[in-house]
Amino acid sequence: MKPFPPTRVEGSNPSRTLSVLDAVIIILGVVIGAGIFKTPSLVAANAGSPWLVLLVWLVGGVISLLGALCYAELTSAYPHAGGDYFYLHRAFGRNLSFLFAWARLMVIQTGSIAMTAFLIGDYASAVLPLGAYSASWYAALVILFLTVINVTGLSRGKGIQKILLAALYLGLLFVAFAGFILIPSRPAVSWTPAPGSSIGLAMIFVLLTYGGWNEAAYLSAEVRQTRNSMLRVLLLSLGAITAIYLITNLSFLKSLGLPLMAQSEVVAADLLRGAWGENGARFISLLVGIAALGNINGMIITGARTTYALGRDFPLLGFLGHWEAKAETPVNALLAQGTIALALVGLGTGAKGGFVMMVEYTAPVFWFFFLLTGISLLVLRRKDPERHPAFQVPFYPWIPILFILVCLYLLYSSLMYTGTGALVGVGVLAAGLPLLFARRLRFR
Repeated sequence: MKPFPPTRVEGSNPSRTLSVLDAVIIILGVVIGAGIFKTPSLVAANAGSPWLVLLVWLVGGVISLLGALCYAELTSAYPHAGGDYFYLHRAFGRNLSFLFAWARLMVIQTGSIAMTAFLIGDYASAVLPLGAYSASWYAALVILFLTVINVTGLSRGKGIQKILLAALYLGLLFVAFAGFILIPSRPAVSWTPAPGSSIGLAMIFVLLTYGGWNEAAYLSAEVRQTRNSMLRVLLLSLGAITAIYLITNLSFLKSLGLPLMAQSEVVAADLLRGAWGENGARFISLLVGIAALGNINGMIITGARTTYALGRDFPLLGFLGHWEAKAETPVNALLAQGTIALALVGLGTGAKGGFVMMVEYTAPVFWFFFLLTGISLLVLRRKDPERHPAFQVPFYPWIPILFILVCLYLLYSSLMYTGTGALVGVGVLAAGLPLLFARRLRFR
């Protein structure tokens, strides 16, 4: 197997400046966001009892844990700022890893940033509209502001993340307090799901809400190494996320009951409206905005790391592989990522809904490469038998195989339940093939 290409650009390498707690905070900011205020009602609408709702959320945490165990071995064996990009290179070669980095820059990460920025724009426009394309203006301003913050240095990016997370958790505690204490309990009753509903569909929404924990891989080269440090990051992150999701859903079920929860469009706003009227609903709108800001900031931090790795490997894009030592961040990669995310905001402007458009745009490409990353663990065990990471997946190969099957199911579902946005995303991925050919010529 060919070794990973050496650095071809000037600049410093990442330094290990992140503690386990820093990495956990960044991952929590990426995962816990506006989704927990939207998907619980969608999950409830596909379940037949309150206990089944909670069980689906718990199973989602277990499935995520299976994936986290696979990633813990990969990050332990190959601590690298490229994350999945590096694993795919080691397992399958330069061509596939290049396509992944292209997809992450043009579709996956930038699409997710634009998607969440549109969500902020929708909520902000309800309070202070800025004209016909108000949501797009807000989305663009958010991306621009957070990109500039992170360009100035990693320490500022981490600081913003901690402030946003603190506000989010206080708000979630407030929602839980209102649901458990201030609003009387409703009797537990069954709910008959609408035709076409299923537990499988509920699981899609749950795993969407859990999505993002794998971003820890892109921080593995910057986390201070102790034995099993990345395993601790993943387990602590997922443990906290699962507990928060279960408590939040239990609060919704207790205060609203399953039928009202299943029929609600804005379940958290309905909960607080029952306690404090419209002021409570306005408060939750602010909370959704804070959660989404934390999502975007975390995605900006981790997404630029793959773009940085792409620049190191591909001379035509070598300017992306510059690491600014003083700021401790890949400045050029951040600027490129922000520019593409702004372009996607333009793509989503005037569509049937910017948020929905970006979900369709990113989902199939994301699950395709997530599936390949799971397979890469099996391949690397065979290719690198001499490598003995600090952590190895227990019950190998059954846990990786189960994780791969889940990814395959989600890939199928993302193609079945999305529309034209998915075709655009797949088309942008295919547009990387000519560059791949140029890249092969460049390395001859």
